[in-house]
Amino acid sequence: MPAHFQGSLFDQTDEIRLGPLAEIRRTDLGRGAWIDLLPGWLSGADALYERLAAEVPWRAERRRMYDAEVAVPRLLAFYRAADPLPHPVLDEARSALSAHYAAELGEPFTTAGLCHYRDGRDSVAWHGDRVGRGGREDTMVAILSVGEPRDLALRPAGGGPARRVPLGHGDLIVMGGSCQRTFEHAIPKTRRGAGPRVSVQFRPHGVR
Repeated sequence: MPAHFQGSLFDQTDEIRLGPLAEIRRTDLGRGAWIDLLPGWLSGADALYERLAAEVPWRAERRRMYDAEVAVPRLLAFYRAADPLPHPVLDEARSALSAHYAAELGEPFTTAGLCHYRDGRDSVAWHGDRVGRGGREDTMVAILSVGEPRDLALRPAGGGPARRVPLGHGDLIVMGGSCQRTFEHAIPKTRRGAGPRVSVQFRPHGVR
């Protein structure tokens, strides 16, 4: 775990547990897209961050960009539907989200992708999860964040005014409807003193 991680003053518990989803609140973005937000859904988020940062088999990837091969600016891990998740509370979260959105989504969340943002230099560029069915169908991507807060930025696809949603310390955001097709999202780099964060992205089968 990076030495500069600082826990939340509001999450002083080692008991890692989920709260109810009843208080989740929806924001209509327009163009058929929406986000649901529930701050502090997970208690003991700092303890979970420490477990994930230390125990997940993180991998560093390199990708081709123009004429060079560059390092992906974050660490990654991916769990398929049949893979055991790295902590039981993540199984509980996936099941709770699948039950809560069953009528609207029509299928369960299956996979879990994890990203470890070590500091403000780690980031992800503007994108939508359009690989597979997300590029042509309405779907959902649920993100649970633990560790230090970072901004998730959202803007209309092709550019336009962006909104920023700070996520960390057990916060949940769900991007739904046409969001992956009609909007883009990013974790921008920051020069502010940003501590480490892990995000867990739950997706239905065939959405990447």
